[in-house]
Amino acid sequence: METLPRRVRVGSALVALLAALGAGILSAPGAWASVSAEGEAPVTWSVRPADAAAADGRSWVEQEAEPGSVATEHLAVRNLGETDVTFAVTAADGYFTPAGRFTMLASDRESVDAGTWIDVAPTIAVAAGQTAIVPFTITVPMDATPGDHAAGIAASIFSEGTDAGAKVAVESRVGFRVMVRVDGEVQPSLGVEGSGAYLTAWNPLAPGDVVLAYDLENSGNVRLEVATGTEWGGAAIADDGEGAAPTELLPGDRRTAQLRVPDVWPLGLIALPLVVEQSIVMPDGTLLRMDAVEQTVWIWAIPWPQLVCVVALGLVALGLLWGRRRRAAELERLVADARAQGRREAQRGM
Repeated sequence: METLPRRVRVGSALVALLAALGAGILSAPGAWASVSAEGEAPVTWSVRPADAAAADGRSWVEQEAEPGSVATEHLAVRNLGETDVTFAVTAADGYFTPAGRFTMLASDRESVDAGTWIDVAPTIAVAAGQTAIVPFTITVPMDATPGDHAAGIAASIFSEGTDAGAKVAVESRVGFRVMVRVDGEVQPSLGVEGSGAYLTAWNPLAPGDVVLAYDLENSGNVRLEVATGTEWGGAAIADDGEGAAPTELLPGDRRTAQLRVPDVWPLGLIALPLVVEQSIVMPDGTLLRMDAVEQTVWIWAIPWPQLVCVVALGLVALGLLWGRRRRAAELERLVADARAQGRREAQRGM
């Protein structure tokens, strides 16, 4: 989960702010954060899923539940600093950022889904160097819709800093995701919309590139893992940038990204296959592979540099032809003049 300010982010008040609900960070055990206000000892802490005795090695909580059911879970809050700290404990709806990292709603935003299903003590006091186990319950409403519901739970502190001479409060938090799959009919559905643009290389002897843009929308009720690619010239081309690895989409998530296809010659109307591999993410973390979604994207690739060269060569050829004909006409005129002059001289000699 990203460390978020209550009102403004104050760089001078914080030594380090670490994203701790992000999928990448939580894949490694021991997610933690460290915050230090000016003139005070730093506060460093971690939050992990736990059983009733200790952290149990999970990165986050996954539950399968029926409507109306209640489940009890625990979190371990470890104070790695040298002073006793009282942490605020909160839960909120979770979501993936455009970069694919998991986080939860900020404190000033109201949850409407799984974040409201979690009941936990509002604060926990943890002595320096100690770990506290905090129970929390997940109560699934009777009218909960089937499928995946995402929330986050976190321990946070408020530090005080200054911004333009004014004192401000900054909330720093670290936690993990809580995923609940409500029993019922699973309805996976992925919408794909693709478009493309040709990037001309103005060197007529070099090919250009194609930028293949696409929107992905999880319009179903379960979490999906997706990976996008295309094929050109017999080579498979996968997402670039942060989209290189498969990414998760929660129900209702929409993701916009793009592929860059290199070395495409401008041959007029080009067809590129947009292929989206998709799998259902099961509560135990395994993937249930589904048929890929395929779409053909048509792109106009006009060979402007080559056309300019053809026109230029045509003009040069016309110039050379016109010059040759002009010289031939001049030569014919000179020959005709010489013949006429010869006839005149011959007539005077008679």
